[in-house]
Amino acid sequence: MNNDTDRLVEVIGLKKYFPARGDWFAQMLDRRQIKAVDNVSFSIPTGTTLGLVGESGSGKTTTGRLIARLTQPTAGEVRYRGKDIAPLGGRQLKELRRSVQMIFQDPSSSLNRRKTAGQMVKEPLRIHGLVPKQSMESRLVELMEMVGLSHHFLNRYPHEMSGGQRQRVGIARALAVEPEFVICDEPVTALDVSIQAQILNLLSDLQDQLDLTYLFIAHDLSVVKHVSDRVAVMYLGKIVEIADTETLFADPRHPYTRALLRAIPRPDPRAGKRMILHGEVPSPIEPPSGCRFHPRCPEKIGEICWTKEPHGITLPGGTLVACHLYADGGRRAHFRPLSSGAAG
Repeated sequence: MNNDTDRLVEVIGLKKYFPARGDWFAQMLDRRQIKAVDNVSFSIPTGTTLGLVGESGSGKTTTGRLIARLTQPTAGEVRYRGKDIAPLGGRQLKELRRSVQMIFQDPSSSLNRRKTAGQMVKEPLRIHGLVPKQSMESRLVELMEMVGLSHHFLNRYPHEMSGGQRQRVGIARALAVEPEFVICDEPVTALDVSIQAQILNLLSDLQDQLDLTYLFIAHDLSVVKHVSDRVAVMYLGKIVEIADTETLFADPRHPYTRALLRAIPRPDPRAGKRMILHGEVPSPIEPPSGCRFHPRCPEKIGEICWTKEPHGITLPGGTLVACHLYADGGRRAHFRPLSSGAAG
């Protein structure tokens, strides 16, 4: 894996707050904000995959949309090849759109049901002027074959395809403009389990073949384990832990990460009960004071957890963790590492 000096994407203090109410009059009555992403920082070296995991509502998809410049941040920066993407416009923004693509969670809603697969894959080629008209058909066939579909699918509409086939069309559309960086927003969540492995293997093969860099967003840690070089764990708008995949699954440091790992189902009738977190994820409108995880944390150590927000600490071995258990260099934390079986 490349070292962090070769960063393709850098996220620095990223924040995104939404009004708590939809219409203007309601916003005047309720000035509260939904803190969807709150001071998030990480980097993604070229040619690697960063897995971004967390429960629903943790801010994963919003982070992905901010990186893709589909929405503007409230504060902070997203840097692509060292350049802040927020002020880009015109030709520069069009170039960014070509370099950064997104694969969406639900292929049924992300594809236009009134267009054939060929029409949808052709559109980005036409917009960016990448292929001469006389070569368009052969390029479309090449893209379909690249994702494991025959040329016959070019004339099919979304309703004439299975979920896995629709997702392959979505992948072909994203790769049509030859991007460097692809944001995979839960690309297998809406698919049958039998199809998920096929799509994951396809994404892995395409990464090797095309030298792609991925941000892989998911809530399923067992999926992330097999596709990511590093994993960032997100809770209620904040990153609580970042580590190499092998390190995170062998020795998770944050109590939330440990809870997520212990909740993974194990295909072993002799396995004990899974650990289930009690309580619901708090509202991002009024997040808890101090550590946002403290109302549900089984390892909280006292008043500091609900009065002071923890800051990220880099531990020996490179794991970044935001937890008061490690405020004195980790001397308070005496967790026993999970066995490999517990991690799925």
